[in-house]
Amino acid sequence: MTVKQIYDLAIKEGIRADFRGQKDIQEMLRRLKSRYSKMSVRQKQEFDQERLVNPFSDTRILNDNGKQIKKILTGIDMDVAELMLADKLGDIDLVLAHHPQGKALACLDDVMRLQADVMSQYGVPINIAEALITERLEEVGRGISAVNHNRAVDMAKMLHINYMCVHTPCDNLVANFLDKLIAKNKPTYVEDLIDLLKEVPEYKQAIQIGAGPKLFSGKMGNRTGKIGLLEITGGTESSPKVYTKLAQAGVGTVVGMHIGEEHRKEAYKAHINVVIAGHIASDSIGMNLFLDQLEQKGIEIIPVSGLIRVKRFKLKK
Repeated sequence: MTVKQIYDLAIKEGIRADFRGQKDIQEMLRRLKSRYSKMSVRQKQEFDQERLVNPFSDTRILNDNGKQIKKILTGIDMDVAELMLADKLGDIDLVLAHHPQGKALACLDDVMRLQADVMSQYGVPINIAEALITERLEEVGRGISAVNHNRAVDMAKMLHINYMCVHTPCDNLVANFLDKLIAKNKPTYVEDLIDLLKEVPEYKQAIQIGAGPKLFSGKMGNRTGKIGLLEITGGTESSPKVYTKLAQAGVGTVVGMHIGEEHRKEAYKAHINVVIAGHIASDSIGMNLFLDQLEQKGIEIIPVSGLIRVKRFKLKK
């Protein structure tokens, strides 16, 4: 495969697993193309045209030297150290990161709009969801503006190493995976939900290093009520103000990858149970669901940087 083919597959799988549905995503892209067609020449020159076909601004090809991909070094955070490792190993064709780098990191706030649609599906009025997410994504955008986004990208170019990141598509895959798991098993109590998560191989391994599923708000004996996957996909944490609105919409339990202390306190005030499945283990599930497809196409996968590699298929002999 080429880097472009891997990138195209990531976008395809991200759209397939997206909670918004393919129809809504295509409509979003159509509206963006319509706005682009009305821009001035200067505006078009400054516009990131990749956004016209890729709804996930945090997933990008960061360097492509045209080399065919047979072996991938991949993990959750693939920065300068991992690029140097790839160079030292010598036979790595692509460094594949989960967390965004370069332009993908600079545009992380844009994918947070997905969260408004997810909140709406759980019963929060879309006008309220959009207002809360817009406020939060602007805050995130200001925060990441000071980051040295292209540091690792420059290193990849100097070392002539293919480099890309796949963020929201993989987060969509794990969100879809957990949604189906919970819908199938229908845990009634919080402890049932946590026990269910602990049976997932990535979470089971994460327990051994102290990073397994944990309860951050509520009690084990509480009933779950409506379970919302609000902190799994959509860039990063939403506004701490969302928990009151979620409670009003009937959500009793939120399952997430991670949660800040301000967010946890707001969830507690709103009487919402918060189960944190684990950041890196959750990221690993999403990555694994994508990496399985690459491995089935004959690509060798070398996991590093916290990636808990679990295969959900058997290679044909």
